[in-house]
Amino acid sequence: MRRIIFTIFLGCFFTFFCFSQSQVLNEKNLHKQPIDSVLSWLRTNTTSEENLDKYQIIALKALKISLKSQHDSTIAQIHESLASWHAYNGLFPPDSVVYHAEKALDYHLKGDDLKKVADTYRSLSIDYLNTGNLDKAQEVLFKAIEIYEDLNDEAGLGSAYRTLGVKYRVTQDWEKSVSYTLKAEPLLKKTGNYSELAIAQFNLIISYGELGQFQKAYNATEYCLEIIRTKAPEEIFVPIRAYSYRGDVYVKAKDYDNALKDFLAAWELCKKNIGEERCITYRTEIGNIYLLQENYELALDHLLAGIKAYENKGLSGLIDPYFNLAEVYYQLGDYKNALLYKDKAYTNSQNMLEGKIDNIESEMAIKYETEKKDETLAAQAALIAQKSKTKNLFIAIASLLFIFLLFLFYFFYKNKKATRIIRAKNAENELLLKEIHHRVKNNLEMVKSLIALQSAQIEDPATKEAMIASQNRVQSMGIIHQKLYQGTNLGSIEMKDYFLNLSEGILDTFNAEDRVKIECAMDNLDLDVDTAVPIGLIVNELLTNALKYAFPREQTGVINISLEKDSEENLKLLVRDNGVGKTDGLAPEGTGFGSQLVKLLTRQLNGKMIERNEEGTHIEFDFQLRKSA
Repeated sequence: MRRIIFTIFLGCFFTFFCFSQSQVLNEKNLHKQPIDSVLSWLRTNTTSEENLDKYQIIALKALKISLKSQHDSTIAQIHESLASWHAYNGLFPPDSVVYHAEKALDYHLKGDDLKKVADTYRSLSIDYLNTGNLDKAQEVLFKAIEIYEDLNDEAGLGSAYRTLGVKYRVTQDWEKSVSYTLKAEPLLKKTGNYSELAIAQFNLIISYGELGQFQKAYNATEYCLEIIRTKAPEEIFVPIRAYSYRGDVYVKAKDYDNALKDFLAAWELCKKNIGEERCITYRTEIGNIYLLQENYELALDHLLAGIKAYENKGLSGLIDPYFNLAEVYYQLGDYKNALLYKDKAYTNSQNMLEGKIDNIESEMAIKYETEKKDETLAAQAALIAQKSKTKNLFIAIASLLFIFLLFLFYFFYKNKKATRIIRAKNAENELLLKEIHHRVKNNLEMVKSLIALQSAQIEDPATKEAMIASQNRVQSMGIIHQKLYQGTNLGSIEMKDYFLNLSEGILDTFNAEDRVKIECAMDNLDLDVDTAVPIGLIVNELLTNALKYAFPREQTGVINISLEKDSEENLKLLVRDNGVGKTDGLAPEGTGFGSQLVKLLTRQLNGKMIERNEEGTHIEFDFQLRKSA
């Protein structure tokens, strides 16, 4: 009995030991591990403090191994892990996050997972926003939206619209930020993405506050907090930021009592979840409220603690907190410290402004100052009286130069902002135009379906035949609008691909795929919409006519289509079949409406039609487009 128990214990211990060893991952045994295990370890340890030192070493070695195997999806996932790790730990500049995110996108684009490509576009847009590259953020975000719409991915669309709301919030277009956030809300709620739904309220809180719609901002905060309480209690940082943002709105509304309550709530909640040491910076907000309430002793305590925390983190660009602290010291009669912190604020303000001045202009100013300084030193012994005048003149010129540079910077910034707005509107208009073509195509599909339903109830052969012809005409126009919203050029249609799609639809209508072949012998040719639509209708009529009359009694055959453009931009269209052809003196079959339509469209394009009966029917068109235009 003891031997059995000992054997079981030994087996369990050995199994546990082997399992534990399999979980230990380092750079030495990396090549022996399955790549899925390595990826799982990277995802699990993104936020791990314990493996901080070896995370990047393991990730880079795994990347090197994967590059040799040339497995695009694995390489992309490793780059994604590195981007997330860099973003979370803050040990690297934001550009390194963008670098790995762009690399991940490059490898995802080589695959066929459009959902993953769209998600990567959306994630990359956030990284671009964090680095201030707003144009690229918008560009990749619209690409993500286009893919999500094609995939009918409501969850992805909700996230993308929320991010677009963030983009417009960063550019201070408050109304568009509200508009896109409200567009995201029902999609996020429908797909159960409550974390993002709560975070989306940040756009509304801030934007409504800036627009002066304070009650809407308060309501958005309460909705955010309710979502976290009932649907996403694991999101501990969301309510902290919600309280803080609403506190800012209360400050704008001059409701300092409620602002203080919210800032205190944010601070206490932060301390409860991540510890007091990492939350001290929130005390600057509390100190500012006490200053506004003229409670200078408490304001001093909180402002000093918050500013010290910022300084310990190496943040040297403080301006408003220094000004607030200087005001507190002034009110308390400590003028020495008041002057000290006011000087710090002015110094940081000046440094920030100087950092935005163009490098060439800065070098000119430095060169100018150096030359003046050398000139003053050379003349100091002999021209004491002249020194003061030279100094005053220098200050005046430097001031004028500074003002001139400030104006240059202002106009540059204004022009850049205007350009960004124009690009945003162009992208938005392009998206709307694609949506219009999409809806027109859907409406034409609905018309086609209605005609099909109606024709199914008609027994008269002639009427039914006319209804089918109308159905094909609607389909030919619908294909054009489909090509417009799917293509990259919204103003033109590639005709060869269009003819092939049109042929497939007509063959399917007549159930003639097995006996009639339609060939399209032509090069790729792009035409504008006004030309493509009538030519498409002409070809539709000719193909329909050939399938109805050229191959009787289930006869097999071939129909050829070609379209060419000459050096004078004129078009030559040829449609021919090897069917039975027309018999001279025999009245044509059908109602004649199709022939009338072809003649009318030919005149519209200023064309000429030549018809020959040689081993079938040959119909040629010459369209003189310049004259028709």
